[in-house]
Amino acid sequence: MTTVFEGQMLIDGELVESVSGERFDSINPVNEELIGTVPKATADDVERAYQAARRAQMEWAETDMGHRIKIMNEFARDLGSRKEEIAELEVRDTGNTIGPMRQDVVTAADRIRLYAGLGYELKGETIPATASGMHITVREPYGVVGRIIPFNHPIGFAASRLAPALVAGNSILIKPPEQSPLSACILAEMCKEHFPAGLVNILTGEGATGEAIVKHPNIKRIAFIGSVPTGMRIQNAASEVAVKSVSLELGGKNPLIACPDADIDQVATAAIRGMNFAWQGQSCGSTSRILLHESLHDAVVAKMVEKLKVLRIGDPLDPDVNTGPVNSKKQYDRIMMLIQEAKDQGAECLVGGGRPTGPGFELGYWVQPTLFQGVNTSMNIAKTEVFGPVVSVFKWSGLDEALEIANDVDYGLTASIFTNDFATAMYLSRKVNVGYVWINGTNTHFRNVPYGGFKNSGVGREEGLDELLSYTELKAINWNPQTSAAPGSAWRQK
Repeated sequence: MTTVFEGQMLIDGELVESVSGERFDSINPVNEELIGTVPKATADDVERAYQAARRAQMEWAETDMGHRIKIMNEFARDLGSRKEEIAELEVRDTGNTIGPMRQDVVTAADRIRLYAGLGYELKGETIPATASGMHITVREPYGVVGRIIPFNHPIGFAASRLAPALVAGNSILIKPPEQSPLSACILAEMCKEHFPAGLVNILTGEGATGEAIVKHPNIKRIAFIGSVPTGMRIQNAASEVAVKSVSLELGGKNPLIACPDADIDQVATAAIRGMNFAWQGQSCGSTSRILLHESLHDAVVAKMVEKLKVLRIGDPLDPDVNTGPVNSKKQYDRIMMLIQEAKDQGAECLVGGGRPTGPGFELGYWVQPTLFQGVNTSMNIAKTEVFGPVVSVFKWSGLDEALEIANDVDYGLTASIFTNDFATAMYLSRKVNVGYVWINGTNTHFRNVPYGGFKNSGVGREEGLDELLSYTELKAINWNPQTSAAPGSAWRQK
């Protein structure tokens, strides 16, 4: 019997329980066993954390940037040193495979160092507006900010996304995902050690916890990564109590467009890699729509089938396994419903389409990697983000047709374009209605390149200087020296 992890949350520099004393369970998606429990934070806990964060932020905002940078780099070093411990817990809590979960920790530490290095870019401007005065801008932190984390990269997003908020001079309340909250408790231990009391507060809880953060009238900056419906609810809830800055990095129904001159092997490899099967397709950036020119459609599909059939599904702690179970029973049921609906609507299932059989798959939330062809834009599978290991193939003959298919969704997060022709690449990249484009590549995030979506895929940009600046407000200061009292005037001596 596996030892049950007993986590605590962090408020005002202390590892604590909820004021209600309530806790909730976290379930291993491999076998549905209880693996941990964490506190269920209430609105009272959120208020307690806010008051601590407000006090801590006032002092933190006065600290020298060099001091903030030093602390962030020490925190990044500590995070990296606990990679194995964190990754193994993440695997058990999410179902994601061990290799990518190790990389999540490495990437998070790298992003923390990136934001530390960008700290000195928090600078204003001198504006030559008039000849007699001085006109400058300065950047000031919001104060206390809130961050809500999704279940697919719990430690990766929680650890890295606190960095820009703190470097900018804010304090933060973090709400981890209720489906996979355990790694946040390790993060709480590290934050207690590295940061002043109250600067970082980590509140494990369910939907009501996130709502209390979003609806707190004095938390004026909210950031969220997750689904479109939840993002829309957050936007609405925030507007009910105050005017707030809300950034949303939401879902995607991302196209990979392969042109006639593209390399067949490269496209097939990218189509599988881009689906993020190591996360069971549970990634907002997954290339879930493969748009193939009719001249290479059959050859690419045949290679995709070969590659999918050799993917190894099983224990995600095994480094040789390629894909594990999806995150939760709720996810499993929704994915299976969408697969069945696609079959009923006439899509042809070439690979997968169900639950794997055999020893080890009797329990847990297992979905086979699934490939549909013959998909058209009238089908729900063509328009709805599955957030699971399901990829659909479309056939096109002209560039305008490819763009019509690519843009015929409410999402606009990423796109991948495969062609050796520069003019075609530029035409498609400018016409496809998304926020992040790869040409002859897919699903690689680059340091300091802003990531975010168009349409219902969100507002705001993350992963670089844009995110750091988003945690500040711009103040304009205008000085007319002819009417200003000089330093040392009598009134200053009183």
